[in-house]
Amino acid sequence: MAALKPLEPGVMFWAGRDPLETVRELKSLGVRCGQLLIPGGVSMDVAAIADWRSALEAEDFTVVTCFAAYDGEDYADRPTVERTIGFVPPGTRAEREARTIELSDFAGALGVPSIACHIGCVPEDTASPEYAAVRDTVRRICDHAAGNGQSFALETGQESAGALLAFLRDVDRPNVKVNFDPANMIMYGSGDPMEALDVLGPHVVSVHVKDGVWPEAGVPGGLGSERALGGGEVGMERYVAKLKEIGFTGPLNIEREARDHAERIADIQMGVALLRGLA
Repeated sequence: MAALKPLEPGVMFWAGRDPLETVRELKSLGVRCGQLLIPGGVSMDVAAIADWRSALEAEDFTVVTCFAAYDGEDYADRPTVERTIGFVPPGTRAEREARTIELSDFAGALGVPSIACHIGCVPEDTASPEYAAVRDTVRRICDHAAGNGQSFALETGQESAGALLAFLRDVDRPNVKVNFDPANMIMYGSGDPMEALDVLGPHVVSVHVKDGVWPEAGVPGGLGSERALGGGEVGMERYVAKLKEIGFTGPLNIEREARDHAERIADIQMGVALLRGLA
């Protein structure tokens, strides 16, 4: 694969369509790299590995992170997130751990150096069995990923930067890292993303470039909403400047979750142009 430039624009994209068509569409937007999310139920078998490897090699496209998402997750509001996301729900924890281990092996077969996911809202009571269960799940995944030469990046947003840092230290694995998403910090009301980067910077191995607005005041459990880059409250110029300040040089992976595909593609194209002017 071609060497990437520091802070090169990339895209967060989803498996589920033909790999070659997917990669060609991304390249038409002017990007050469990105993060591949595997939704729950999407195959990661030998045939899928072969298809993705062929597509990536044919188009000289680099995947820097493989993300796991899981069946049954729902981001409707804060209480729903707490009940359904990541490794917090006990009824799906073992199944999701196994799925993440499978993702690590899938990514390893493609030569991808990092895996990532939302682990859910880490329980605040660090002495609770639920907290220990989530921590130990992350430890086991880290240990497996290390065997594949990978980091395991936890996505930001559902905890404050200080709480996530404390959890990273408690996990106590050299390959547990952070995938930093500034919009998530805002949309969950978890803290100013620039201040969070000051806290988490040494652990950031990958980033999302996403925009959003704070939760509406007076709506208990409500979340903020996503916006196209430049339309929210992150401040893209200060975000890129802060990433430079902390010494981050990896790809700037645009994440846009618009329901309409054409809108999403147009917003990504606009975002690529915006980032080229900032990086």
